[in-house]
Amino acid sequence: MPSVRPTAIAGSFYPGQPEALARSVEAMLAAAKPVAIAPVPKAIIAPHAGHIYSGPIAASIYALIEPARSRIKRVVLLGPTHRVAVHGMALPGVDAFATPLGNISIDAAAVKLLMKLPYVGASAEAHRMEHSLEVHLPFLQKVIDHFTLVPLAVGRASAQQVAEVISLLWGGDETLIVVSSDLSHYLPYTEAQATDNATAQAILELRTDINHHQACGATPVTGLNLLAQQRGLKPQLIDLRNSGDTAGDKSRVVGYGSFAFYET
Repeated sequence: MPSVRPTAIAGSFYPGQPEALARSVEAMLAAAKPVAIAPVPKAIIAPHAGHIYSGPIAASIYALIEPARSRIKRVVLLGPTHRVAVHGMALPGVDAFATPLGNISIDAAAVKLLMKLPYVGASAEAHRMEHSLEVHLPFLQKVIDHFTLVPLAVGRASAQQVAEVISLLWGGDETLIVVSSDLSHYLPYTEAQATDNATAQAILELRTDINHHQACGATPVTGLNLLAQQRGLKPQLIDLRNSGDTAGDKSRVVGYGSFAFYET
């Protein structure tokens, strides 16, 4: 039987019942639907907190993906590790990821290709309780009809290594690149706004000196920025808010941003 990584955060980061989860994600996507037809990005950066906090900001970028729901067949998803130290990047070593909305198959061919790299390995433990990847899956399941997944937990890696991995799996219109990152953590509201505005500008400038105080997913973010420089991608800020704007108090907030990267 295929091995499946079970959900770790259903019922906490997002609703655990399929119907409730579907309604919640659909409502956020409907609220974020662009008023005009927009191009579909090749790569995106989206936040990974609980849906009540960062879901509306994530929905603002996933709503741009929906017009390509039948075209996209593979998602390369990179997010930082929060619980288990990883040297390089870790694949989960399973055949599928589960959410209440169903199972998502892992792209076996991509895994075989990546496992040839010296800085990519397999670690079920790194993925077992990691939320930075799973929190995106219900959105992806709602905006794409059928896709395989390449989930990479990014640990102690360089921007160059991340860029090499993304480049290796770049593909064509059938492949979407998703980088998972929140922004500042636990600053007062106005200070967080100033900090996150500066970080957003750094992302739009494709800078590779963004640190983990500015973005917890700084390594995959800077890897994408490096590749964007090389490939001439054009970044665009789609949404920039924090938990004080969605579901938290304003004394200690977490920043969230969504960014689209377009091929020119």
